[in-house]
Amino acid sequence: MTDTEARQSYEDPYVPPSPRQPSGWVGMVVFAGVMLLMLGSFQAVEGVIALFRDEFYLTTKSGLVVPVDFDTYGWTHLLLGLIAVCTGLGILAGQMWARVVGIIVACLSALVNLAFLPAYPIWSVIVIAMDVLIIYALTAHGREVKA
Repeated sequence: MTDTEARQSYEDPYVPPSPRQPSGWVGMVVFAGVMLLMLGSFQAVEGVIALFRDEFYLTTKSGLVVPVDFDTYGWTHLLLGLIAVCTGLGILAGQMWARVVGIIVACLSALVNLAFLPAYPIWSVIVIAMDVLIIYALTAHGREVKA
């Protein structure tokens, strides 16, 4: 080893390789967590309205895809909303279980709102679109929030 090489290796400190840095897509996962919080809140409000004001909706129970009482839809939306809020908090904390539950909740929410479409069409379509965005963010980029 020459004198120059020895001096150069002594002057350059060792820099350990950095762990995998999160990409810009981590914002999409945070977006999914916030959207799950909002989705849960919206679902809960929709559930409370279905429980207490049946006349609010555009159709009667016989016009729904699954003809059940609005109380059933109300409890379903309320329960789904509470689970979505808890899942959104878990996603923002970077928990793996929350990613899995978030995808399941978004799928169930889309199905429930598809069944609820005749009663509240515009709102149901908006919620289904939110569900699709949440599913995409959690499946394609969910791993990056952990870093």
